[in-house]
Amino acid sequence: MARWVAGLDGCRGAWAGALIDLDDPARWRCARFPRVIDLLDGPEAPVCAGIDVPIGLPDRVSGGGRSADRAARAFLGAGRSSVFPVPPRAAVYAPSYDAAKALSRAASEPPFAPSIQCWNILRYVREVDDLLRAQPDLATRLHEVHPEVAFFRLNGDRRLAAGKKGPARLEGLSARRTLLIAAGLPEALVRSPPPTGVGADDHLDAMAALVVARDIFAGRAEPLPNAIERDSYGLPIVIWAPAAP
Repeated sequence: MARWVAGLDGCRGAWAGALIDLDDPARWRCARFPRVIDLLDGPEAPVCAGIDVPIGLPDRVSGGGRSADRAARAFLGAGRSSVFPVPPRAAVYAPSYDAAKALSRAASEPPFAPSIQCWNILRYVREVDDLLRAQPDLATRLHEVHPEVAFFRLNGDRRLAAGKKGPARLEGLSARRTLLIAAGLPEALVRSPPPTGVGADDHLDAMAALVVARDIFAGRAEPLPNAIERDSYGLPIVIWAPAAP
């Protein structure tokens, strides 16, 4: 029986997905999925999936973000990070950006408001939160990851010199492909063209999430933080890092 693992990354109103069969790594598939459940309930039915979206929403936030957000930023060390503080649950479900800012400030200490970039991706957070609250058994298969954390670990706990956007984009994407191949993904998968509607960076981020899912399933991944909290619905508040190369 095949054992598939998967990675998901949000992309233009959908999800970039990458899957691989652990028992036959020559079998892999990449696709654009309209919904997370379309991958989880798809023909491969992955036993473990990593997803670049916050899971576990506290009712109140203190210290500048969830424990997982703070642990991930500490893991990455000094310097700018794309690990943003996730606002409280009420703000995630706010009907407007102005309402989200007000609700976040009211339920955080010190008070903070989500950035417009954060607000724009909260639709993905709501989708996953709704799914896991409706089907809590899926929380054993779907796990929060972060591409920056994954690539940092795959690069020997060092930041990559070039980003995946901007003037050094091609260099940054090439460096990430090299790390994914070194992490054991087939070169044909890593160098495959992105599915229609998926950006090159999202394509590689989905593969990074796949690497973490593989290590979670194998019991090698590292939880950030080590002591895992849970929100009021019992969902874990943790970002997973892959095993050290």
